[in-house]
Amino acid sequence: MTALHDLPAHELLAAYRQRTLSPVEVTQAVLAHIERWEPHIHATYLLRPEAALAQARASEARWLRGAPLGLLDGVPGTIKENIATEGDPTPLGTAAVELAPAAADAPPAARMRAAGAIMVSKTTMPDYGMLSSGLSSFHPLSRNPWDVSKGPGGSSAGGGAAAAAGYGPLHIGTDIGGSLRLPASWCGIFSLKPSLGRIPIDPPYTGRAAGPMTRSVQDAALMMQVLSQPDARDSMSLPAQDIAWSQFNQGAERLRGLRIGLLLDAGCGLPVDPEVTAAVEQAARLMEGAGATIVPMQPFMTQAMLDGMDHFWRMRSYIDLQALPADRRAKVLPYIRAWADSAAGMSGTEVFNASHQFHLTRVNTVKACSAFDYVISPVAPNVAFQAELPSPTDDPLRPLEHIGFTVPYNMSEQPAASVNCGYTAAGLPIGLQIAGPRFDDLGVLQVAHAFELIRAPQRPWPQPPGA
Repeated sequence: MTALHDLPAHELLAAYRQRTLSPVEVTQAVLAHIERWEPHIHATYLLRPEAALAQARASEARWLRGAPLGLLDGVPGTIKENIATEGDPTPLGTAAVELAPAAADAPPAARMRAAGAIMVSKTTMPDYGMLSSGLSSFHPLSRNPWDVSKGPGGSSAGGGAAAAAGYGPLHIGTDIGGSLRLPASWCGIFSLKPSLGRIPIDPPYTGRAAGPMTRSVQDAALMMQVLSQPDARDSMSLPAQDIAWSQFNQGAERLRGLRIGLLLDAGCGLPVDPEVTAAVEQAARLMEGAGATIVPMQPFMTQAMLDGMDHFWRMRSYIDLQALPADRRAKVLPYIRAWADSAAGMSGTEVFNASHQFHLTRVNTVKACSAFDYVISPVAPNVAFQAELPSPTDDPLRPLEHIGFTVPYNMSEQPAASVNCGYTAAGLPIGLQIAGPRFDDLGVLQVAHAFELIRAPQRPWPQPPGA
């Protein structure tokens, strides 16, 4: 039998309807599993077992009355700590932030709560979400369940680790340059960075999206039904749209007749690891065997684009850090301080030219993708790296060399997913990125699920040391 903490959301909901399982016993099982894993991976923030059990008891009572609150009633999940939850502090991963209770739930948290999901915990992130790592000056170091000497990726570090470790089926992270897809790739899970505005967030920011982190496309599609409702607090929130999220499963035949671009060179950043290239090429062959036409693509990003975005973000962070009192600024990770301080001498012209690279990235990405129904690529050029490192290069002057495949879709507002497509010889997961046209979030889910159906059997999920 599948352990309760490993059951997907749709199976839990069916069991609740049939009264063969209770939200209380499921939540108890998840909490017990977290207790076994957490000393090794440190994925949680504000883990409050009694509060989770109180939610579970309320859910159980609703199911017994035949009156579930919403689509996710009684299903355990987690939320990244930068998504505000009423009454809780939001440290943004850094010891430099003054802790104060949030006045209200941010939209993703509000939607999950209204749907009856059990918020077991929040999850960790690095300082200000500016690392693809679980390294934080506020949280303990987060680690990867597949190999605890490696990091889970970031900035949705705890979310990726929690999903892979089995902290319940539903998790929410955020992404401005790859922060959903990178941990999804390195933790072997599924994640969707939706079209900008598809899932409202607060505060909104150009390129920033919230999205589901799950073990399967099916659970992500279930979450999208809840998370994609508009919210006026997000100035970029998309209008209400009747999207048939439940139609995510169109079978492997969904691939037949599609023209899919295959991008193996980002045009910038780190070279792609040969094991990553081999796994993505094998995924392309599987899609071709299912009836898709695979067309090799030339890079559309440049190092100048990647560097420009990096330099603009350095200046943004430099201004933010300079506004802090000296004692609080000193608490920020030294790597982040060194990265931000490098912008101190930038001229106005340099800042403008850096900001212009966001627009050029957007234009190039849309143009390159317009010839295809979908585009596949590696999520990252590398696999999970040492947990203690802030970035794959460990160099604050080369901090974004691993996001050349992911960041363009933040700027073009296109949906892009990560789905596991293989493993290295050492057993580390490798993610396949699937990107679609702007607003075609459902199509990306359908293609990702079609790939789930034809990929090689997946390895068992990792177990706590000593289990």
